[in-house]
Amino acid sequence: MSTSALFSPMFSTPEMLMAVSDASWLQAMLDVEAALAAAEADAGVIPRDAAEAIAAACRADLFDPAPLGMAAVAAGNPVIPLVEALTAAIPPDAAQFVHFGATSQDILDTAAMLIVRRALDRLLPDLDAVAAACATLADEHRATLMAGRTLLQQAVPITFGLKAANWLMAVIESRARLADLRQTRLAVQFGGGAGTLASLGDSGVVVMAGLATRLSLGDPPMPWHTNRVRIAEIGSALAIAVGAVGKVALDVVLLAQSEAGELAEPAAPGRGRSSAMPQKRNPVGAVAVRACVLRANALAGLLFAAMAQEHERAAGAWQAEWEPLSELLSVTAAAFARSRELLDGLRVNADRMARNLQAGGGLAMAEAVMGALAAKAGHTSARATIRAVSLGAQADGVPFREALLADPTTRASLSEREIDDALDPAHYLGSTNAFIDRALAAYRALR
Repeated sequence: MSTSALFSPMFSTPEMLMAVSDASWLQAMLDVEAALAAAEADAGVIPRDAAEAIAAACRADLFDPAPLGMAAVAAGNPVIPLVEALTAAIPPDAAQFVHFGATSQDILDTAAMLIVRRALDRLLPDLDAVAAACATLADEHRATLMAGRTLLQQAVPITFGLKAANWLMAVIESRARLADLRQTRLAVQFGGGAGTLASLGDSGVVVMAGLATRLSLGDPPMPWHTNRVRIAEIGSALAIAVGAVGKVALDVVLLAQSEAGELAEPAAPGRGRSSAMPQKRNPVGAVAVRACVLRANALAGLLFAAMAQEHERAAGAWQAEWEPLSELLSVTAAAFARSRELLDGLRVNADRMARNLQAGGGLAMAEAVMGALAAKAGHTSARATIRAVSLGAQADGVPFREALLADPTTRASLSEREIDDALDPAHYLGSTNAFIDRALAAYRALR
């Protein structure tokens, strides 16, 4: 994967850049070649001393990725020049058994499974930390009142704890999918020229099983050269997880707007500064996550587009997968890491949340008042009455409470105390606490 000193730090992490580097891919391919030789020796297909000689040479530091990459242009993939270089590095009596019975795609696809597994082992801890931060916010702010918003307009009161619990559920659901994929969907690729392993006679399935055991990967029912469901599942699971933290980032961006001021990112020297406006404190962490979401969607889309492949071997679609897969792992790492930083130091302005909830003059409680009135005057009448009072309060610029007290239809059924009770946001939270408890229980079960 190509990297840029200017842009890569925003769209990856140092650990992930290492995990998907040329050196890591090269070593993964060599790990597959070594495991293949060992599995073939186990099955009696090649001599044991040949397998040991091959394994001894399967070290990435013995090969230069740059000329291998250049040679891949003519060869069509980097495995062909790698096999040639590996063969040249081994004594002739063992060299004839390098890559025995395999095809280039077997090596590269299986290497991809190793890369994804190692990447997931780095990704999941950060996503766990995101979930933990969401769980803490949900519990600590279960009573912190704020406006619930639909279509960007104030709707009914909620608590910030409920919003964080919604974040939590999306994160743990996407986390569960990634963990399941790591455990059940990463499998070796081994089919030889056209998926028959004919060159190995009756030993093909035995060698495939041995290769899977050697690499601690799944042993699939058959080769999957042009069945790209596994790759698409990886792309889908990563993009979904990035989308889950992207939802958090979008909410933070919206609630950090000057006019809202309900959330703020962690403060640090130089963080969020503008090159033109000295007063600015931009939500740079959330912005970075949002950028990762857009990139992840596009990269996953490339993997989906590559699913339809010709006959027994693709003419271009397989080749199109290699770099997008690495880039998707990178942007996922960045999204998780930035989300973790964002949530660990998130500043919650509870007073501003309460003030904003009341900024509409109490109109966010219209549904609650309508319910109280419906219990006395019937639903149809109550709906018409409260709608008229609400529109009148907005048109006249008066507080909702004042408009209700001045409305004879409302006062015929509700006392001033009943109106005030219906206007109290804390009295109209429904199952909020129960939902938070259920989200926290789901989180504890996942742990």
